[in-house]
Amino acid sequence: MPFAQLVIGPPGSGKSTYCSGMLQFLSAIGRKASVINLDPANDRTNYESALDIRNFITIEDIMSQEGLGPNGSIMRAMEELEQNWDEFMEDIKELGNTDYLILDCPGQVELFTHHHSLRALFLKMQKMEYRLVVINLIDSFYITSPTQYISVLLLALRSMLQLDLPHINVLSKIDLLSNYGKLDFNLDFYTEVQDLNYLLPLIKKESPTLLGERFASLNEAIADLIMDFGLVEFEVLAVEDKKSMISLLSVIDKATGYTFGSTEIGGDTIWAEATRQGGYLGSIGDIQERWIDHKQQYDEQERVEREERMKDFDQLSSRKMTPEEEWEEEVRRWEAEQGVKIGKGFKNEL
Repeated sequence: MPFAQLVIGPPGSGKSTYCSGMLQFLSAIGRKASVINLDPANDRTNYESALDIRNFITIEDIMSQEGLGPNGSIMRAMEELEQNWDEFMEDIKELGNTDYLILDCPGQVELFTHHHSLRALFLKMQKMEYRLVVINLIDSFYITSPTQYISVLLLALRSMLQLDLPHINVLSKIDLLSNYGKLDFNLDFYTEVQDLNYLLPLIKKESPTLLGERFASLNEAIADLIMDFGLVEFEVLAVEDKKSMISLLSVIDKATGYTFGSTEIGGDTIWAEATRQGGYLGSIGDIQERWIDHKQQYDEQERVEREERMKDFDQLSSRKMTPEEEWEEEVRRWEAEQGVKIGKGFKNEL
């Protein structure tokens, strides 16, 4: 059974960086995956795409031919892709490696809040028996402002209702959060979406004008709406931190059923068994300590450890470690901590 991650999120949330990091990680654990660029405006991907929508249509062509602006051209491109999806899927099948896909989607929020084309494409994939999960990346910067946090909660909720698929909301760039100043609450308040009524006084303080007073009841109504649905919560991610990626993949696999069904397609059955046993899931308190409370100390400690590992590797092999080898090294460190084997060619030692 094939699987696919559908990577969405506003512009600048780190979608392409995530796709690149996830592809490297999946390769390190032996899972064959392909990244497909669905963003007709993204002409500078930092990963090698197996298939690129820009080979079929670009927003420059649409803007020139139909006189549309950038946003309208992207939505028009999605409509054309929807109309020609069968042909596009034939090209995907010709890749010969379609059991696990990562789709890098455009960042225009209209596409995953109310426009029909992206949802229609995903439904077509479901009919082809793909097990789908939406990865909604949101820059962690937005939790530093009460009003912006409420806004991204509403955006996440609307996306979940629109796409109607297994959905994982992720606060990206968590490693940069300490640069933005002190949070009003601990990190778990934001990731677990706790009682939003505590934010209302802060929203009033952030918008002390008469206009802010007029919208106080609206803010309260939006907060109540989000809490009444009770659907939104967040994972956290620092793409450059490999343990963070390991943790997120275990959540993704459980959402798609990858860890519970047939996993022979990826050649990483032992990884599946490891995540079934619990895997690496640091508590949100550990994450706050690492990335917010004591980030500089941890950064320095990890820098020294990384330099020692690189030095040992360079002495043994007379060359620098490749990105994939860095991932494999991190997986081996994770194995030692967890007492399991998940890498390529290892025997199950659970």
